[in-house]
Amino acid sequence: MFTAHTFKRAGEYSGEVLGTVTLSHDERHLRRKVLTTDTEVKVLFEVADAVSFDEGDAIETEGGTFVVIKAAVEPLYEVKARDALHHSQLCWHLGNRHLPSQIELDRIVILKDHVIKEMLEGLGATITEIEGAFSPVRGAYHKSNRSSSHSHSHGHSHHHSHDHSHN
Repeated sequence: MFTAHTFKRAGEYSGEVLGTVTLSHDERHLRRKVLTTDTEVKVLFEVADAVSFDEGDAIETEGGTFVVIKAAVEPLYEVKARDALHHSQLCWHLGNRHLPSQIELDRIVILKDHVIKEMLEGLGATITEIEGAFSPVRGAYHKSNRSSSHSHSHGHSHHHSHDHSHN
């Protein structure tokens, strides 16, 4: 079994690929897990903080080889709005419910959920059942984990005193 403690984003790696591992949206959020590639290679991936992977990202083994992440085909809803304003309003309603959403210019893609479907139809959206890879927008408070090779520690505190009141 291979061991991996680092990862690279799509386009940021080159080298020998051991295989791919296909994961659903929820399964692509990893901290510690044994993964089995399409070539039956087992890799223990373990990092201090959980990482959300996108299609094409790669886990780097201690030996310098890579396992590429593929997004699984999942049952989804394609949400279409009447116009740009309606599209924005639908995005707001989904965001207000903290629902993972893949927001595109002409559509919104969400995981199948009959309750949300009914809400969106009630708001005038057109819903179509589709299948595909799901890559939602990450939230504003989500750690981006965009780099795996450095930390942000600078050997000093970032605490600053203030000479004013916060009344």
